[in-house]
Amino acid sequence: MLSAAKLLLSPLLLWQGARVRRLALRLPEAEGSREGVAGTGRVRLRVLIVGDSSAAGVGAPTQGQALAGRLSEALSQRLGGAVVWQLVAHTGDTTRDALIALESAALHPADVMVTALGVNDVISQVPVRRWLAQLDELDGVAIRRAGVRQVVHSGVPPIHSFPLLPNPLRWVLGRDARRYNRALADWIKRWPDRWWLPVPFENERMSDSILMADDGFHPGPAVYALWAEQLAGMIATDLAPRLPATTPTRRPA
Repeated sequence: MLSAAKLLLSPLLLWQGARVRRLALRLPEAEGSREGVAGTGRVRLRVLIVGDSSAAGVGAPTQGQALAGRLSEALSQRLGGAVVWQLVAHTGDTTRDALIALESAALHPADVMVTALGVNDVISQVPVRRWLAQLDELDGVAIRRAGVRQVVHSGVPPIHSFPLLPNPLRWVLGRDARRYNRALADWIKRWPDRWWLPVPFENERMSDSILMADDGFHPGPAVYALWAEQLAGMIATDLAPRLPATTPTRRPA
């Protein structure tokens, strides 16, 4: 049904997509360092965050108010020590782009990787199977190059609720995003060391300006804070206990 609708609506969808790209407010990525240490004391966890504009903090003024900063602080509080973090993220990145970036980045050792990818794959109409294959490659690179032991893939956000997008473009992309998430949930079951977490407000409308950034497309600081809390709860409760007792105590040089 969705494929038939896309075919019938394709001229309108293409026009709407081009118009949105032309008129959309372009916000910068959050300011601040792309690596750091949250908290004090013994290092309890090392986290690598990889993704697109949402991982890069578009919609938040600083990295401290974006996903990376919020997540590392929340983990530090839960684990009672320091959390070392590193961010590899760029606006507009698809999963393939993130894979290429991760291959060439100077990575610190990490115990857990968190990803925020999928929106640009949906927009680019990357087939679901190809998207999952690229996520698998991404996980392999993180394991090989950074020593990652556990991975959390954030689900694709609720595109059907993005105020920026007009209908039927919003409806079509929203349906695609939900299809991606169903496939991700099924795929994750194959891997005992990989997890997924739906993004906040999956079943809510995000038209409230308190939740969304001014561009009507990216999260605002309130969403980043809630997203980070949900991720930190999962990582501290479900992932950290699975890591070896020899979790590193050194900070990056």
